Amino acid sequence: MASSMDSWPREYNEAVKLADDISGMISEKSSMPTSGPEAQRHSSAIRRKITILSTRLDSLQSLLSKIPGKPLTDKEMNRRKDMLSNLRSKVNQMASTLNMSNFANRDSLLGSESKPVDAISRASGLDNHGVVGLQRQIMKEQDEGLERLEESVTSTKHIALAVNEELNLHTRLIDNLDDHVDVTNSRLQRVQRNLAILNKRTRGGCSCLCLLLSVLGIVGLVVAIWLLVKYL
Repeated sequence: MASSMDSWPREYNEAVKLADDISGMISEKSSMPTSGPEAQRHSSAIRRKITILSTRLDSLQSLLSKIPGKPLTDKEMNRRKDMLSNLRSKVNQMASTLNMSNFANRDSLLGSESKPVDAISRASGLDNHGVVGLQRQIMKEQDEGLERLEESVTSTKHIALAVNEELNLHTRLIDNLDDHVDVTNSRLQRVQRNLAILNKRTRGGCSCLCLLLSVLGIVGLVVAIWLLVKYL
């Protein structure tokens, strides 16, 4: 029975929800085009969530040995280990779907944590020479684990770099869009100024034409009056 201070079940449920979310996104990926910007963004989002989920599984593994309050029974501890192992297998399967081979190898990296071996029991019945040999074996296993951990960290770094590159690409696209908007706005302002000048000139031309017609009308009227006076 978990104590009120035991946060492991809550953390585990959140990890399960995230795994279900990733599974749904992978299902959506099958109905999307195999290439193109949209497919790349979708795959990148899935990879990021798998990385986050893998980190949460590591945290859950660490919490098993640091649960506050009353210690768990062996049955409850084994049950949680099985739950965590099953969820990690599911994550590895989803990672394999996206060719994330480094995540698929995390079981070998974390195997010593999911199935810990008591070093004291291993050393029981050994003489001094055997104990020294056992210590060397344990150090070798630790070195191999650190090497695999380095590979996992390197993989995570590559994913982070890919995400950063994608963000930089989006930033450049937004900057280019801003530049195009500024250029279009400048052209629109020039067209508006040209239309205003043309409208002003058109109004001025109409005024001159009206004035000319008025003068011609007056001249015609004067000529008509003069002809009437002369011949009447």
